Amino acid sequence: MNKRSLIKTTLALALSAAAGTSFAQTTPIKFQLDWRFEGPAALFLSPAAKGYFKDAKLDVTIDAGNGSGGTVTRVASGSYDMGFADLAALMEFHANNPDAPNKPVAVMMVYNNTPAAVLALKKSGIKTAADLNGKKLGAPVFDAGRKAWPVFAKANNVSNVAWTAMDPPLRETMLVRGDVDAITGFSFTSLLNIEARGVKAEDVVVLPYADNGVKLYGNVIIASPKMIKDNPAAVRAFLQAFAKGAKDVMAKPEAAIESVKARDGIINVELETRRLKLAIDSVVNSADARAEGFGQVKGPRLSLMASQVSDAFATKTRVSPEAVWNGSFLPTVAELNILPAKK
Repeated sequence: MNKRSLIKTTLALALSAAAGTSFAQTTPIKFQLDWRFEGPAALFLSPAAKGYFKDAKLDVTIDAGNGSGGTVTRVASGSYDMGFADLAALMEFHANNPDAPNKPVAVMMVYNNTPAAVLALKKSGIKTAADLNGKKLGAPVFDAGRKAWPVFAKANNVSNVAWTAMDPPLRETMLVRGDVDAITGFSFTSLLNIEARGVKAEDVVVLPYADNGVKLYGNVIIASPKMIKDNPAAVRAFLQAFAKGAKDVMAKPEAAIESVKARDGIINVELETRRLKLAIDSVVNSADARAEGFGQVKGPRLSLMASQVSDAFATKTRVSPEAVWNGSFLPTVAELNILPAKK
């Protein structure tokens, strides 16, 4: 090998090594949402679009979901490293699969209050939770509000309701058609779906669980045990980048919705902007979230929820609050100070 060839070979090896080092410093993370690419997904899609994850040396891919239960299962199986899911669904998985080798853990609170609500049309005469006694309610069997119904019923002394099950796309249609008296669903999803079926917002009664004696936590960011064990720094970096992006989203939701449109070009931008704002106001920047601090949980409230979920979901074993939550990867208090001031 002549001198010129030797120099070229050495340079090529050096560049290859440098590229390998650069690649090794970037951690790939597969992330599963709880639902489709709708308004609230901007909380994750916006920081990705702005390069916040990339700046943190993370290669994050974000996929749509089809329910919190599915997200928990996929993270547990190793198909995804992290995800966004209802804490109650995570608790249910833990308690029903005590021997599962890979039980995901919640690492950040995002929806400080459950978005679950009861919705009815004003013409039904339903005004308060007490009016639900003896009524016909509808929801998919896996709906968060339906599964947590025993907690709502106990808090409001409601009994003798009859349930009708349906697929998610039929829920609001059956309410508008009069097939059921009321439905359970996420407030910011079902309200807009009812409007899309020709009913004005002022003609809808919304009874949020959080305003009716049910202080369940809502959606959390979850991580697989493998991710936590093998790359705790990446989990911490993800949460820092997410918090930075979430602050931007809450400051300018109209701009953030463009990140959702980039992933699903047929969304109704105006509708999804409203959905995002409703989610922020009702469950992200709620009074409870401001009192407890974004991203965090309070031990007594978490323990109460664990007990309530154990009872309402009739789990095989009791939920252990210590097993489902790990707050050690949270950003600093200053970095979590992202909630807008109350209007």
